[in-house]
Formats: sequence, structure tokens, C-alpha cells
Amino acid sequence: MAFHLPYTAVARAAAGAAVSLAMVLPIGAAQAQAVAAPSAALPDFTQVVQETEGSVVNIRTTEAVPVRRSPMGPGDGDPSELFRWFFGPDFMPPGFGQQGPHARPKQPPAQSQGERTVPRGIGSGFVISADGYILTNNHVVDNSNGIFVTMTNGKEYKAKVIGTDARTDIALIKIDASGLKPIPIGDSNKLRKGQWVLAIGSPFGLDSTVTAGIVSAINRDTGDYLPFIQTDVAVNPGNSGGPLINLQGQVVGINSQIISRSGGFMGISLAIPIDEVMRVVEQLKAHGKVTRGRIGVQITEVQDDVAKALGLEQNQGALVSSVEADGPAAKAGVHPGDVITAFNGQAIKHMTDLPRLVGATRPGTSATIQVWRKGKSLELKTTVAELDDKAASRNDETPSTNEGTDRLGLKVKALPAEAGDQGVVVDQADGAAAAAGIEPGDVILRINDTDVSSPKQYAQIVKSLDKSRPAVLLVSRDQQSQWVIIKPQ
Repeated sequence: MAFHLPYTAVARAAAGAAVSLAMVLPIGAAQAQAVAAPSAALPDFTQVVQETEGSVVNIRTTEAVPVRRSPMGPGDGDPSELFRWFFGPDFMPPGFGQQGPHARPKQPPAQSQGERTVPRGIGSGFVISADGYILTNNHVVDNSNGIFVTMTNGKEYKAKVIGTDARTDIALIKIDASGLKPIPIGDSNKLRKGQWVLAIGSPFGLDSTVTAGIVSAINRDTGDYLPFIQTDVAVNPGNSGGPLINLQGQVVGINSQIISRSGGFMGISLAIPIDEVMRVVEQLKAHGKVTRGRIGVQITEVQDDVAKALGLEQNQGALVSSVEADGPAAKAGVHPGDVITAFNGQAIKHMTDLPRLVGATRPGTSATIQVWRKGKSLELKTTVAELDDKAASRNDETPSTNEGTDRLGLKVKALPAEAGDQGVVVDQADGAAAAAGIEPGDVILRINDTDVSSPKQYAQIVKSLDKSRPAVLLVSRDQQSQWVIIKPQ
């Protein structure tokens, strides 16, 4: 059986233990014990909540669903319409949809189409201006035909959409109101792991709910090209679009996602950094949509062994796997196999930094691209184009007939004349080359820092390789380039 002592009894016992310990320890040891004892208290969130809670809103949305109606009403005509009147437009009475010679029709005849408005979902948001601008998630308001905002005082407004951006999951809406209190905008770049943060929202429709936790990670990459803030603040359905607030009462993010196997909170929630949000808001206010830049490259991560082989001090940057023909990067002189280390003077620490920085650049403006090539850093100039969904691809295949293998386990031959004059075609891959993933038809463009121009030159490069050091090969396949590590035999 477990016994639970009241707090006063526990404190009294702890004090007694401390006195007993001091009696048996030397004076110096007792003093050291007292100095080492930590003293910490949880922060008081009441003031922060009091200052910000009135700026957080509940958002409910509606949508239109089709309704099949009989021309004569629910009590006339087809009796199955009576079931639909009570059980909903998609109810299928017994017997409909049967197979066989006596099957009844799948749908009642002589029906007219209509629509009815039904509740769609709930979410949260927060006021960013006194004249009624409100931020929330795009998925909260997407595909809705009505948006209703409820303030903490119970007053409800109908909102209109100013603009949305599905890529960042941000929506800017507005209500017809004045004199509202906006939440101060903070600086998400100043967030640190372990920092206390709060979430205010409407989980499961329970409006004005406050939860607290700490920042678990910064710049969490989930594949969406967004540097999410990861926290352990309890966030559930209905919290989407609500603010993540620091202890200064400033919003530092928008609660957007959870990582869960159950559908509910499991200790990991993700928020969009407010710095990213406000860049989008500026365009939504001005144009109702977001226009992003592009330079026309496809990129991959820089692996540690590739970075070492290329002479990079760290495995940072974005490795260019392909360059769009006649695109901005191609015109600037970017090549497959280059490592983009900075864009417009901002370092590329992670691969996903590049599309965010390029996307935030206004199309038509000039930009600088810092690349690492053949052991040197180069600065290239380009003009950023507008992002679209079009992509070009090429697939050149060549047959292989050569004999003999080299120290890398490869057979190669010259490129066909129409394919250009850089690189050699892999005829056969055995041993270390096959284990590294090289296949017939691949094109070897570069070995270490030396461009490959012909089979003869390739053979000379391979012959001179140091067997004590792995060689790094730039291999192109289906217009995609990748560095491959092989140890010469």
C-alpha cells in the first residue's frame, strides 16, 4: 500500500534529514552540501495569459454539401426520400443498389440537386492589428463557405479571407471590427531550446485554453521546407492557428501540426516561426497571394564523406544534382556537382535553407550564389525567376560494349556526339562501383576535382588515384547528379 504525506509533513521530514546530515558531516562538508542544493521555481504564467488571452480567437467554419431533393417534398413521391429527410442526404435505404433482374435503381428518380450548409471544423487564431486582421492556418479555413470568429467576450463576427498560402499553411482573414488588441510580434530567431512557451487556443472546441511547455528543438525539418519550432506544449485538434507565446507576451509562432500515432497529442507539436509568417503576411495583405523566387536547380544533402572528399570543412550547403537548362542558375554558371554554400550572403547550413531563401526573394531581382567547386569558392550572379510548377526532364541512354575493368570496377566509353563533350558513359559496373550504386548508362562527369572529358583522360585519372584515399565521382543519371564515394583497388 502506498502512503501519501501532506506537503507540510514532507517538508518537515526533509528539514529534519538536513539537520541530521549536518550533525554527522564536518562543518565544511555541510556548507558544501548547502551550497550545492539547487533552488528553482516554475514561472508564473498568469500575467502573460492575462495580457494575451483577449487577442486569441475561436474560429469555426462551415461548408456546403450537396442534397438530393424530391420535387414533391419529403412526404410525397419516392418513400426513400423520407429516410433521407431524417438521416441525411447520403442515406441509402435497404434494397437500393441490389443486383439481379429485380434490382431497384441505385438512386431514386426525379430528384433535383441542392446544397445545405453544415459545420466543417474548428480552429484558433489571433489578432495582429486593431482593425481586425487575424492570422490562422490555411487548413483551418480551406474549402469553407463561411468563417465565424468568436472573441473571448463571446462576440461573434463573420470573417472574410484576405489571402492564403498552402505552402506555409498560413491564412490571413479579417473581421469588421475596430479597437482590437493585437498580440505583440516577437522574434523567433531568439528562441532557444529549453525556453518556456505557451499555447492558447480551442482544443476540441474548448475555447481560451492555455497549455505550457518548453521549446524542444529549433529549425526542425519535416520535409516541408519550413523550419518548424518543436515544443512539448499540449496541442490538439482545434489548436491549429493559435499563437505560440513566449514569457514576454509576444507571439513567436503559429501552432500548426502535431506528430502523433493516435491522432491526439503525444508530446511533440510543431509551430511555424513568426518570422516566416510575417514575410508571407506582407504579400497576402498586398496581393492576396504569395509570389516566390526560383533559380532552377535540384538539390540534395551534402553527406559527410562527400564533404571531406570535396575539401569542405563541414557537411553544410546544398549539393546541386541537376541544373535546369536555360534557367537562372544555368545562366549564372552553376554546374551539377557544385555545392551552394550561400545565397545573397546568407549561409546555407541545411539543404532546406536554400529553397526558403530563394523563395523569399522577389522575382526579377539580382542575387549572388556562392558555390564550392574543385576546392575553390566562387561567387556567381543571377536574376531570380518566378516559381512555377513546371519541370523539365531528359533521359539519354546509351548502349555499352566495352571490355576490361579498372581500379574502380568500371568500364567506360565515350559519350555520343549529340550528348556533349563532358563525361564518359559507364559500360559496366562491378565490385566497388556496383556496391556504390553505379549502373551501366550512368555518366561520370568528374573524379575528385578533375572534369572527365574522354575515356583516355578518364583512364589516366583513375591510374593516378591514391589507393589509400577514397575517390569521389560525380555521377549523372536521368539528368540528376550525385557524388559517389569509391575506394580504388
